[in-house]
Amino acid sequence: MSLWIFFVFIVLVGEVLARGSAEGMPSYEENYKVTWAPDHVLPLHQGRDLQLSLDQDSGSGIASKLFYESGFFHLKIKLPGRNSAGVVTAFYVAAHKFGNELDFEFLGNKEGKPYIVQTNVFADGIGNREQRIHLWFDPTATFHNYKILWNPHQIVFSVDDIPIRVYKNKTNIGVGYPARPMHIVASIWNGDNWATDGGQTKINWTYAPFRAEFRNFAVYGCPARISNIGGCYSPKLWWNGERYWSLSPTENKDYQTVKNNYMIYDYCTDRHRYPVPPPECPQ
Repeated sequence: MSLWIFFVFIVLVGEVLARGSAEGMPSYEENYKVTWAPDHVLPLHQGRDLQLSLDQDSGSGIASKLFYESGFFHLKIKLPGRNSAGVVTAFYVAAHKFGNELDFEFLGNKEGKPYIVQTNVFADGIGNREQRIHLWFDPTATFHNYKILWNPHQIVFSVDDIPIRVYKNKTNIGVGYPARPMHIVASIWNGDNWATDGGQTKINWTYAPFRAEFRNFAVYGCPARISNIGGCYSPKLWWNGERYWSLSPTENKDYQTVKNNYMIYDYCTDRHRYPVPPPECPQ
């Protein structure tokens, strides 16, 4: 067996082990650990579901046990209902030490007003790449699947298999692209200094505790512990294959529909902040 084949074998084994034993429904403890306020974290259904809560004392959070260098990360999430203005529920992958982060942030709102989903991309400490959309469904009524694809070619944020954001690797023109090992994080926290109406609407604590529910804790990613050989960028891993280098025609059609009908803010078109569009724009 050649050394390269051996390395690829180790990468593939690592990916399989990282997923969890029960296809799609492992306990959160297989791949995640509690990192913030254990008394605000409640496992349900033998740990296959997890509830994170926020009250005036604390928010709460979990993170993956491993760091990854590529993958297709996802969680099913049911967002807090009722009056959730100022509450931020988050799902992201990050390497804070190196300023790399791929964010889903779900911004609560007053009763009867829609949630806002904010995405952001940080690379080498540079962020300020916010995009915001309204969802086409009530995210508090049931679980929906939120996904982050990260490979050497592109980053894609998706909701129920519909792309809502694409960030291409444009390092060839000097644009930063996350390339450090990152772990997966889910949390709920007080963001009322900015999250709703620019921070003008504060959390109404009479509705606390605010609860977000998570499930589907399988991880499809390449663990960073073997990444020193570059194996996490191998096209042998399905999320790095040519199929995931760009959107399919159907995905691109759905993506354009989201941009045309549900996007409410795009930093690429904000001429007040950026009189000259950033080099990665348009996306």
